[in-house]
Amino acid sequence: MIYKIAIIGASGYTGAELIRLIASHPNLEIKALVANSKAGQSMRQVFPHLRHLDLPNLVTIDKVDFQGIDLCFCALPHQTSQDVIAKLPAFLKVIDLSADFRLRDPQAYEQWYNSKHLAPDLQPDAVYGLTEFYRADIRTARLVAGTGCNAATGQYILRPLIKDRVIDLDDIILDMKCAVSGAGRALKQNLLHAELSEGYNAYAVGGTHRHLGEFDQEFSELAGRPVHIQFTPHLMPVNRGILATAYVKGSAENVFQSLKASYENEPFIQMLDFGQTPSTHDVRGSNFVHIGVSGDRIEGRSIVIAALDNLTKGSSGQAVQNANLMLGLEETAGLMHVPLFP
Repeated sequence: MIYKIAIIGASGYTGAELIRLIASHPNLEIKALVANSKAGQSMRQVFPHLRHLDLPNLVTIDKVDFQGIDLCFCALPHQTSQDVIAKLPAFLKVIDLSADFRLRDPQAYEQWYNSKHLAPDLQPDAVYGLTEFYRADIRTARLVAGTGCNAATGQYILRPLIKDRVIDLDDIILDMKCAVSGAGRALKQNLLHAELSEGYNAYAVGGTHRHLGEFDQEFSELAGRPVHIQFTPHLMPVNRGILATAYVKGSAENVFQSLKASYENEPFIQMLDFGQTPSTHDVRGSNFVHIGVSGDRIEGRSIVIAALDNLTKGSSGQAVQNANLMLGLEETAGLMHVPLFP
């Protein structure tokens, strides 16, 4: 069975990553690519690395016949997806890669994104897209809200530990190192090569990062009471990857066993041997997550580290994984790429 796919926002990084993954997918075929500012151009003009693929030219959204589309990926910037998705045909399955439907409470969305929710009637139908924890809901969903890449990485570390109550819920520190592609493809002064290279800096310090809204929502619901973590992201002068380090209060052995049991049957989450630490280099270009646990020199404290590719498992790979579930396909279809090395 071949399913027809549309990508709205195909000229961005996540759009290009979706195309790269779908190109080798046995059951998906791209029928429409939307990018308003580059409408009329071919994908080889926008992304020369895709020039060998037989792809449709970019068009404006009004030129797409959605009657022939089974599923649509919406890879638009934050605060634009709500209005666009609200106007799509009701029969169409949709996966949104932006933040516009991640927060179940529209007031929480307004708080974290300083913008009024433009499609509150659709929000109750949106399923949070962290695949390993929302599989059953994703299979029957019409609208799936992809997670933030930082939020996904942190949750892979912390969700099992919160659920199993093996750590102190009031003493969680999460330190995140993020690749520059996570900021999108739009031109920004602080992302110019001369401004970014040979440097390394923290941003959104003091609890202002928008992905905290996802952490608050997911961890508090899981624990049955408010859970607020300390979280500081840092911008790395690299193209791909997220490395998350969590400092928690709890037995390292219990932490390790909790994570190992949670992920023993997960095809994309790899637990390293106790004491080993992951690297973004080892997951680059793949849909895999590597997680390592170590004890701290301070008794009763543990360090958990996770690495994933922000464009793949943190975004477009996660989206394809969810599409597989929504379309009744093998969950791993088109996603078992070996990481790039070196």
